[in-house]
Amino acid sequence: MRLSTRWPLALRFIKGSVHANIIGPIVFYTLFTTLVVYIDQHLNVNLGVPSTVTPSLSIVVGLLLVFRNSSSYERFWAGRQDVSHIVSNVRNLSRYFMLCGPNESDEDRQDTEKVVKTLVAMLFAMRSSLREDWGIPDKEEEPEYTDLLPRGMQGHENLGVALPLELAFFVEKYIRKGHKRGNFQAPQASMLTSQVNAIIDGYGHMETIMLTPIPVCYQIHMKQVLSLYCLFLPFSIVDDWNWVAVPMVALIAFTLYGIEGIGQEIENPFGLDRNDIKMDNIVRDARQEITTLLECWKQGKEDHFL
Repeated sequence: MRLSTRWPLALRFIKGSVHANIIGPIVFYTLFTTLVVYIDQHLNVNLGVPSTVTPSLSIVVGLLLVFRNSSSYERFWAGRQDVSHIVSNVRNLSRYFMLCGPNESDEDRQDTEKVVKTLVAMLFAMRSSLREDWGIPDKEEEPEYTDLLPRGMQGHENLGVALPLELAFFVEKYIRKGHKRGNFQAPQASMLTSQVNAIIDGYGHMETIMLTPIPVCYQIHMKQVLSLYCLFLPFSIVDDWNWVAVPMVALIAFTLYGIEGIGQEIENPFGLDRNDIKMDNIVRDARQEITTLLECWKQGKEDHFL
């Protein structure tokens, strides 16, 4: 039996956490509270203020953080659903093309192989586009991607045309060819076109998530409210807690800024951060599945999967 080597989540402070992003504010408010307590205790200057305002501010801060986190997680979950739907449509189209496409001659089978590879290439193209990694990579840089692209494919992203959209033209052309030759009847061709449209719709929705961050005015207000609350807090608890106020403020700042940091971390889920959607793994898994089926289909072994 293999034992897990992972640390318990409560003891993890580096991998997967946002602690590195929030350590600055925590240290600042800890030092600020230390200064407030020192002046209050040793310089005979009463810095304490009534704590009656704190509960009202706590409610406001809590509501803002709840909205911030829920909005970010909705974006994260919507992005993950889009990825899942796109992969499902690619799987369905690949299966249908291999079994029901125009495959009478060797040339037809080569065309089917190309279009299935193009479908998988669309997944790689979407992943790169969502990370603003424009252009087609060199063959040596990512052969598992470039080997899937149609021969001679150049791309026109420098002219503002997304590569996934260009690849969709190859797929649509294949569907039209099958329809003209009678392999796809009108209802089937319409269904296949709808699946291609669903892929592009999903990609468009993911673009919307990536290109539409949380409004700047909200982010500014959130930061200002958190700062004011953490700056006011030492004065409201120094009389009751004395030096204990220092770790208390540090703990509260850690909690509040941690929640805010989580929202900021996951609002764009298509990058390379540890908490982002594992796009590379998902795309490579889909490639492995479909290319394995494709190789069996090329050898006439597709019945093995029935």
